[in-house]
Amino acid sequence: MPPDLQEIGRLPTAQVLAALQTSENGLSTDEARRRLAQYGPNAVRSHGARAGTVLMRQLRNPLLILLVGAAIVSGFTSDATDALIIGIIVVMSVGLGFVNEFRSEQAVERLHTQIRRRAVVVRDGVHVDVDVVDLVPGDVVALRVGDIVPADLRLLETVELECDEAVLTGESMPVEKFADHTETAESCAYMGTIVHEGLGRGVVVRTGTETDFGRIAVGLGERHAETAFQLGLRDFSFLLVRVAAVLTGSIFVINIALHRPFLDALLFSLAIAIGLTPQLLPAIVTVSLSTGSRRLSERKVLVKRLVSIEDLGNMSMLFTDKTGTLTDGHITFDRAEPSGPCRSDDVIVMGLVCNEAVLDQGVAVTGNTLDVALWNAADDEERRRTQGWRRAGIRPFDHERRRVVVTADAPEGGRRLIVKGDPDQILALCVAVPPEVRTRLDELYAGGSRVIAVGHRAADVTEPTDADEHGLAFAGFLVFIDRPKADAAASLARLARLGVEVKVITGDSGAVAVKVCSDIGLAVAGSINGDAVDAMNDDELLDAIGHTTVFARIGPNTKSRIVSVARRKSSDVAFLGDGVNDALALHHADVGISVDTGTDVAKDAADILLLDKDLGVLADGVIEGRRIFANTMKYVLMATSSNFGNMFSAAGASLFLDFLPMLPSQILLNNLLYDTSQMTIPSDNVDEEMLARPSAWDVGFIRSFMAYFGPLSSIFDFATFGVMIGILHAHAAEFRTGWFVESLATQTLVIFVIRTRRRPFWRSRPSRPLLVASLVVPVIGVLLPYMPFGDTLGFTHLPAEYFPIIAILIVAYLTLVEFAKGRFYRRRALVKPVATPRRREVRRIQRRAAAFSRRLPLGSPPTVH
Repeated sequence: MPPDLQEIGRLPTAQVLAALQTSENGLSTDEARRRLAQYGPNAVRSHGARAGTVLMRQLRNPLLILLVGAAIVSGFTSDATDALIIGIIVVMSVGLGFVNEFRSEQAVERLHTQIRRRAVVVRDGVHVDVDVVDLVPGDVVALRVGDIVPADLRLLETVELECDEAVLTGESMPVEKFADHTETAESCAYMGTIVHEGLGRGVVVRTGTETDFGRIAVGLGERHAETAFQLGLRDFSFLLVRVAAVLTGSIFVINIALHRPFLDALLFSLAIAIGLTPQLLPAIVTVSLSTGSRRLSERKVLVKRLVSIEDLGNMSMLFTDKTGTLTDGHITFDRAEPSGPCRSDDVIVMGLVCNEAVLDQGVAVTGNTLDVALWNAADDEERRRTQGWRRAGIRPFDHERRRVVVTADAPEGGRRLIVKGDPDQILALCVAVPPEVRTRLDELYAGGSRVIAVGHRAADVTEPTDADEHGLAFAGFLVFIDRPKADAAASLARLARLGVEVKVITGDSGAVAVKVCSDIGLAVAGSINGDAVDAMNDDELLDAIGHTTVFARIGPNTKSRIVSVARRKSSDVAFLGDGVNDALALHHADVGISVDTGTDVAKDAADILLLDKDLGVLADGVIEGRRIFANTMKYVLMATSSNFGNMFSAAGASLFLDFLPMLPSQILLNNLLYDTSQMTIPSDNVDEEMLARPSAWDVGFIRSFMAYFGPLSSIFDFATFGVMIGILHAHAAEFRTGWFVESLATQTLVIFVIRTRRRPFWRSRPSRPLLVASLVVPVIGVLLPYMPFGDTLGFTHLPAEYFPIIAILIVAYLTLVEFAKGRFYRRRALVKPVATPRRREVRRIQRRAAAFSRRLPLGSPPTVH
C-alpha cells in the first residue's frame, strides 16, 4: 500500500521523497516497471465488453418476460410441446441479439485501446512522455495549463498553480496550490482535477482506484447526456409502444370475445406484440455503429461514444479553430522586428527569457507552441546570452490575460520586468508607442502571420502582479508563420457539397483568420471579434451567426456561448478544437471533435478524436455517419410497416376464423428468421443522394410510412387468406403454414424495394450479404413444412397449386409497393430539408483550391491521408 495522502501532504518535501523511496530525478525505468506490477495500472475504468451487461439488455424487454411466463403456465396446464418451442425460439432470438451486440462491444473495446493520455514524467533523470496508465507511486510528474491531473500528487514545486476541483468538490472556483504548505488540500493535486493556471511538479502518491476520483468513478460509472439520435430513437420507441398497446389489446379482446381459450389468446397477443416490435433494432444500431467505428478508425477517426457517429453524420454547421485545421499547424519562428534602440537579437533574447517551454538537454520538448518554436529556432549565440539572465519570478500565461510576465536579473545588472504576449494587450501596457508600430502590426496580420509583442521596464519586484504591468517600453514583435494546408481548400469544397456550413472560431486576430480563409477559398460572409460578441444578447448573436464566418479574439466562455446559441439555429452543431480553452465548447456542441495531440481536457470533453487534424478526414466521418443513419432507417421503415401490416392482418383474420391464424411459436419463428436476414442491413450500399445532406429522425414521417405501407401488406395477406379458404379449402394447419410462408417472403423481400428511392437492382444494388440473406430466408420458410420437425412446429405440407399462386401474389405485392413508393416520396421527404450550397458556390471553392495549389512552391511534399 502507498503511504496515506493526508500524512504525506503534511510532510516536508525531503521526507515525502524518502517515504515514497524516490528522488527529484524520479524513478528508474526498471523500478517503475517493478512498481507497475505491484500496484497495477493507473486506471479507474476499463471499456471492456461485459457479457453479463449485454445479456441483461437483451432480457430487459417486459413483453418478452411476460411471454415466457405465459408459455411456462401454458406448458403446465395444456401444451408442453408448444411452450417448449416458444422457449427455444425466444432463446435463439435473444442469443442472436446477444452475439451481435457483444461482438460490437468487443470492437469498441479494441478501439478504446487506441485512445491514450500522456504525462510528462521524470524517468532516469530525464523528462519523458508516458501513458498515464503506466504511472506509479514515486513518479515525478510535470503539470501545465490544460492538463488533467493524472494521479494523486504531493506537489514539489509550484508557480502560481491553480486547480479546478469541481469534479470532486463541486466548487466552481479554482484552488491555489503551494508546494511548501503543510495543509493537504493546498499541497496536493488530485486525480481528475484540471490545471487551471500556472505550472507545477509533483510526486505520485496514489494511483487508479486508490484515488478519491477513482473510487467515485468506480461507484458511479459514466453518464452522458442524450444525443439527438438517442432522443429520436426514444420518440420512435414511444410510438411503437402506443401502437402495440392499442393493437395487441384489440386482438386479445377479439379473441376472448370469440371464446378462444384465455392462455391461447394471451400467448397469441403477446407474440403479435413482440412481432410488431423491431426486437433487433438495438442490435442493428449497435452493429451499424460498431461497423462504422471500425471503418472510421481505418480513416484515422476514433469514436469515443458510438451514438455520436449518427450526430456527426447529421451535422449541418461546423465551428473549427484555425491552427492545424486550416493551416499546417506547425508554427515556425520567422523573424523579429525590433523597435527603438532594440536590435533583433535583443527582442529574441527577451522572448527566450520570458519563455515557458519545458527543456530537455537544451531542446524545447513541450509547452506553449510559440514558446517551443521560438526556443528551437534560436541560434547558439542567442541561447548563450540567455544564460547571463537570472529569472526571479514568473506569472504564467493564461487565456484570459493572454500574456506571460517574468522578472529577471540582467547580465549588465539591475532587475527587469519582461512581458510577452498578445500584441493588443502588450501595446496597451506600453508608453510612447510610435503610430507606425500599429500600422506594421496590421500589415503583419493581413499577411497571415502570428505575432507576439515584447515589452519591458526596470523593476524591483520578485513576483509580478497586475499592479506591476504598466509603463512598458515596446521592444518589438516576434513573427511566426503557420502556412495554410495544401488540401484545406479541397476539404472545404467537399464539406460544402455535403451541406456542412463551416465557420472559424479563433483566438487569433480577425485579419489573420480572414487572410487564411481567403487563401483556401472559404468565402468570408463577415468577421466579428470577441468584444462585439460579448456585447450582444443571445437573439442578436443568433442573428449574427447567420452572416458571420470568422469569430476572432474569442475566449473560452465566448466560444461555448457561440456554440450553444448556434444550436438554436441549426439541428446538429459540431465543434472542432484541441486546446484547454476549447473544452467548454466541445462539451456544449452536439458533436465535440478533438485530436489525439490535443490537451487532456479537450480530449476528455470530445466525442470524436481525429488522429489527423484534417477536415478531409472529418468529411469521411460525416459520410460514414450518414451511411449508418440511412441503413438504420431502412430497418426501421421496413420493420414497422410490415409488422404493422401483419398485426392488422391478424386482427382481421381473428374476426372470421374459428382458430388462431398462426400459432404463437410460428409468429416468433417468423420474426426470428426475418430479423436474421436483416442483420445484414448494416453492410448495405447507400445511394449517393442519401449521403448528400444531413438527415434527422422524423417520427411523423415514420408514422405516415407505417400507415401507408402497412395496409398494402395486409391486402396481400387477405388475398392469401382468400386463396387458402376459398380455393384450397385449407384446414387450420394448412392455413397457418400458407400464411407463414407468404408473410415471411413478403416482409423479407420487400427490403429490396424499401431500401432505396430508386428503381431496385437497376439503379441501386444491395450489398451481397443483404442480397444472399434476403433470398435464403424465404427459401427456408418454404422448406420448413417439409423438414422432419415441421409437424412439431405446427406446419403441414402445402398443395402444389399453392406455390404458383403465392409467387404471383408476391410479385404483385412488390410491384404495387414500388409504384406506391414513388407516389409516397413525391408527397413526402425522408429527410428534413437542409440548405445545401449552390453548384456555383462549390465550383468557386474548387477554382480557388486549384489556384492555391498552383501557388505552392515546387518540390512541396504531397500530403497523404
